[in-house]
Amino acid sequence: MTESTRDVTWHRSRVCADGNCVEVGRSGDDVFVRNSQRPDEVTRFTIDEWEAFSAGIKAGDFPF
Repeated sequence: MTESTRDVTWHRSRVCADGNCVEVGRSGDDVFVRNSQRPDEVTRFTIDEWEAFSAGIKAGDFPF
């Protein structure tokens, strides 16, 4: 866990199986995403990046 994520309150997806979950947290203008099984590996987004990423998911721009 980095200093910038020490005070982040993490929120876990309601669709979580086997303890392998996506967690999202926010601190100021930064949004952080991590895998619950690898809490030290954190990806940071700006608010604008997060909103664009979220909109892309909702629009089906990412073929999963």
